[in-house]
Amino acid sequence: MDQRKTVVVTGFEPFGEHTVNASWVAVQELEKLGLGDDINLHVAEVPVEYQAVQNLLPSLWKDHLPQLVVHVGVSGMATTVTLEQCGHNQGYMRMDNCMFCPVSRCCVDGGPDCIHSVIDMDMVCKRVNSSGLGVSVSVSKDAGRYLCDYTYYMSLFVGEGRSAFVHVPPLDKPYSAEDLARALRAIIREMLEHMETQQTNTHCLHNP
Repeated sequence: MDQRKTVVVTGFEPFGEHTVNASWVAVQELEKLGLGDDINLHVAEVPVEYQAVQNLLPSLWKDHLPQLVVHVGVSGMATTVTLEQCGHNQGYMRMDNCMFCPVSRCCVDGGPDCIHSVIDMDMVCKRVNSSGLGVSVSVSKDAGRYLCDYTYYMSLFVGEGRSAFVHVPPLDKPYSAEDLARALRAIIREMLEHMETQQTNTHCLHNP
């Protein structure tokens, strides 16, 4: 019987000025690199469409039964690899690639305003930064109220907090796709280790 852990990692398709989306390029590089023999890695490209995310996210969790789902997105403002601590339910007003925006401006009607990952991103950040990786990692609590934040919230909601979101800078500003893949590999392995020690704490840490 396969005792390996299962991890799903997603990147996004191109949108706006990001005609090549660094997140999906980095995830494809990560797929080549792998997460190690003890981990089954599945990757998927996520459309920059609210309705597609609503359909795709539950099926990723159901089909793969992963221990962890990590979503990777690009941020034109980022200069570091940024770990997002939480996803937000409301405030979605930007049109997606289909020129659609949720009428309710939210992800899940009646859902909590904010859901935190069960992973302590500050701790993961410190450990990766002290590992001599050569890629700078930081932590954020605002994923931007667009498809990144929307996807993260949906995944946290469906996966009961066992999800993570990583923002990467555009390619070569300053990191190559290979640099980003190495950083993602280190981050994800650190997250899994952290989750193993935190198994008693599997509930959502969102505000009541």
